[in-house]
Amino acid sequence: MQFNWKLAALTGVAMQLLTYAHAQQQPAPAETARFSAQQAVEYALANQYAVRTAKLDELITIARNREVSGLALPQVSGTGNFMHSPVLQKQQFNFGNFTGKDSIATISFQLPYNAQGYISINQVLFDPSVLVALQARKTLEELAQKGVKKSEVDVREQVYKAYYNVVAADKALVILRESVVRLENTLRETREIYKNGLVEKLDVDRLVVQYNNLKSEEVRLRNLREVGLSALKFQIGMPMRQPLELTDTLSNSALKADIQEDRNFSYSNRIEYQLLESQKKANEYNLKRYKLQGMPTLALFGQGGTLRGSEKFDYFKSQMWYGYFQYGLNLSVPIFTGFQRKRKVDQAFLEVKKSDLDIENVRNAIDLEQSTSTANLRNNITTLENQEENMALAQDVYNTSMIKYREGVGSSLEMITAETQLLTAQNSYFNALFNVIVARIDYMKAYGKL
Repeated sequence: MQFNWKLAALTGVAMQLLTYAHAQQQPAPAETARFSAQQAVEYALANQYAVRTAKLDELITIARNREVSGLALPQVSGTGNFMHSPVLQKQQFNFGNFTGKDSIATISFQLPYNAQGYISINQVLFDPSVLVALQARKTLEELAQKGVKKSEVDVREQVYKAYYNVVAADKALVILRESVVRLENTLRETREIYKNGLVEKLDVDRLVVQYNNLKSEEVRLRNLREVGLSALKFQIGMPMRQPLELTDTLSNSALKADIQEDRNFSYSNRIEYQLLESQKKANEYNLKRYKLQGMPTLALFGQGGTLRGSEKFDYFKSQMWYGYFQYGLNLSVPIFTGFQRKRKVDQAFLEVKKSDLDIENVRNAIDLEQSTSTANLRNNITTLENQEENMALAQDVYNTSMIKYREGVGSSLEMITAETQLLTAQNSYFNALFNVIVARIDYMKAYGKL
């Protein structure tokens, strides 16, 4: 008899995680962590790699916004240079232009040693691109913040499913262990009866086969439980060598609670919708920026410095330095850019329209998720109730078969068949239980409650 647990779906990934964990060779902590589902989520929000990466992206966006803010501040730079010209450039002049008699002379207007230092200041007075960039800072920061929230919602979903996956396996192990103990007692009694010659060896062999199958299933389920626990550690960002104990249990009454339709639901409750709205605002700012690139830009500039030329290198002596200062306005008017700006405007406009379609599409997707998750949750709750009843009936059948077998009016085959039916009912029950857990988490996510 084989248990088809959903937990087995995580086997391949988690085995790789276990191999990676052994390679890290981290020291084993002395204390065991004891987490409820909520504590596991809180630990994940502080340590999970996707959340930490999203928070770093948010900090990067804030740093970029501060960089943009610097565009509106004065830009100051200082420069100094020294030049030595061993061979001076010379030019020829005809002094006949001044004296009326041709006379060619070769002279140089340079000095061998020249030094200069100056400071330049540039202040943007009007630049539409800078103004739009400053206006878009808040929207870009909101977009990064919502990216963090989106990662947190995804982590909550993954952690809850991984956590209750292990809890469901724990509950299955308890009942499976009860079945093993029960069959051990039956096998022991049957062997004693066989020694007295009241049953055939075939009856003992059948029980041994059933017992071995149950023990193998118990070992397999324990291994899968460990794999699921490793997957949970990975989901919350915990070192694989850290001992972890789960404190929450499954409550059928909580899982089967009535589903109340959220009449106050708004699409903005979903982080995916908030992200698209913020992205649309960013695209609108981009469109505005390209439109305003056709306007003139105005900047104030100033430059001041000092310089000196000399026939020899005597700059460490007290000599005259000649200073200068100049300032003015720089007006730049774009006249023709080969229609590049217009093409950029067209692209930005289409990006805004694409954002509108994305928002419309996510509305439909949210409606579908809510409808599907509600129907799945109701169906899985009904299935869980039916499987719970089937498991109770199978238990009654097994108990009756066991009584008949002990009183000698029933066969071992009848008892083993009842045991098999009970295990099948338990398997169906735990599959239904896990499906309800997953369906309820999907339902909460669909309504923006994670």
